[in-house]
Amino acid sequence: MPFKSSQPDIKLPTDISIWDWLFNSPSSVLNKHPASALGGYSNALTGERLDYAKVAEVTTYLSTALVKEYGLKQGGTVALFSPNNIYYPVAMLGTLRVGGIVSGASPAYNIEEMTYALRKAGAKYLMTVPTSMNVAAAAAKNAGIPKERVFLLEGEMDGYTTIKQLFDIGKSYGESGQVPSFKIPKGKKNKDICAFLSFSSGTTGLPKAVMIAHQNVIAQVLQVQLITPSDLQRILAVLPVFHITGLVHALHLPITINAEVYMLPAFTMKDLLDTVVKYQLKELLIVPPILIRLVRDPLVDKYDLSCLRRFSTGAAPVSEEILHLLEKKFPETRFKQAYGMTESCSCITASLPDKYDWKYGHTVGSICASTEVKVIDLDGKELGRNEPGEILTRGPQVTMGYLNNPKATAETFDREGWLHTGDQGFIDDEGMLTITDRLKEMIKVKGIGVAPAELEDLLLGHPKVEDVAVMGVKDDYSGELPKAYVVPKAGVEGDKQLEAELKQYVKERKVRHKHIDGGIDFVPVIPKSASGKILRRVLRDQSNKASKDTTVKHNVKEKAKL
Repeated sequence: MPFKSSQPDIKLPTDISIWDWLFNSPSSVLNKHPASALGGYSNALTGERLDYAKVAEVTTYLSTALVKEYGLKQGGTVALFSPNNIYYPVAMLGTLRVGGIVSGASPAYNIEEMTYALRKAGAKYLMTVPTSMNVAAAAAKNAGIPKERVFLLEGEMDGYTTIKQLFDIGKSYGESGQVPSFKIPKGKKNKDICAFLSFSSGTTGLPKAVMIAHQNVIAQVLQVQLITPSDLQRILAVLPVFHITGLVHALHLPITINAEVYMLPAFTMKDLLDTVVKYQLKELLIVPPILIRLVRDPLVDKYDLSCLRRFSTGAAPVSEEILHLLEKKFPETRFKQAYGMTESCSCITASLPDKYDWKYGHTVGSICASTEVKVIDLDGKELGRNEPGEILTRGPQVTMGYLNNPKATAETFDREGWLHTGDQGFIDDEGMLTITDRLKEMIKVKGIGVAPAELEDLLLGHPKVEDVAVMGVKDDYSGELPKAYVVPKAGVEGDKQLEAELKQYVKERKVRHKHIDGGIDFVPVIPKSASGKILRRVLRDQSNKASKDTTVKHNVKEKAKL
């Protein structure tokens, strides 16, 4: 039998969109709190702020402008290409309000990567910031998006319409001229309507656009609400909000609990520490590399962080050494962790409040409400407690599948509704999940998925490369780093010069977390199965024999920012 959650089932509405649920329903924060007591989105550095009533107002104006002036239709995709800022959720919610689809993209993408994202998502509109405009403009042109449909979320540039100008356009139609909010069509439920396209490598292959339904986000927010401490009233958004964790926990959940969100556009240790102290934050939701910085960066010792009560993390494992150092350095704090993926709209499991304890740091929490987990062996047989196998999950947060990719969808989401995570782990006697290994190929660099196939395809295009395989190697700072195993072309010497050349080749074409920072090994052959599939475990075993320690050490002081 599948493992079930110990929590009560959520009361999930199935006939309402995200925007209506947040702003136009009996459970809306606008109906529970006076205007003077509303939370909102704040720029942690400048103090610029939009409370949730203002967010509802300007998203109405924005959606009206997009529909009446620029022809946005239900199901049309708006791409957001920006670091964290307070107008990102406005653009997101304004799009959702009229049935549009939001596709987020990493602000670190280069032109090639952004072009791929725009084309894959079928984006017809693009919203960005001045610092990203060089990439945005070129990618939009490549993807066939006209200049008049490229908008600025902040700042000004000649020839581009700003989001504030869009507010004014929408407002000019008057109260009676506002476009009505999108309603779920008769005969359908909110699980059938796509709200977001979020890129993931899935369990294998090139990045794919995960279709996230209105139901998935609503369900996940309700699931997390159940286990959110009542004192979480100030939330730091330092994780990128285009990522599924930021999308749910920094942009949607805070509205429903009327929390204030402090947006940091980019991570620096100084900005993070200044923000914690200035706003007396009690909880930090951060990735493991930042946790490592907190115990190793001497700058931390210059701040009084006694306000902190909890660290919350996920996306990648945290070593026992770091957990012990954190507990020692911050003895008044507790620790919580979650596990999930884009395909599960964030959490499958999460720590319960009575298990916020450092001794549970090796686990990733208990099963979320209304969720089932099944652990199977390689033959598909269900396993019991403390028996490791592949983790499968089923619940209302499990997403719709991959856009225009039925083959990959069928491989990951089975007919009975189970999501095959590609991760290996076990449920213990306390009902908590421990991750033991990754069956899937994806490399996790600072919690961000990197598809080996993407880097392999790139390197195979180099004139001196005959064959290649890319895998992750352990790294004490980033969790994992991409490492390439390269078969040089006949007559080509596999030496330091070629290694430097190939690293530079990737660096010039890919975003930072995809760089081959785990090194390059030159090998005579890439082991493959009869069907041509790379035998990564064989390659890893061979590499481990050659070098028992695959961990790459870094001096934290050399890492200026993530």
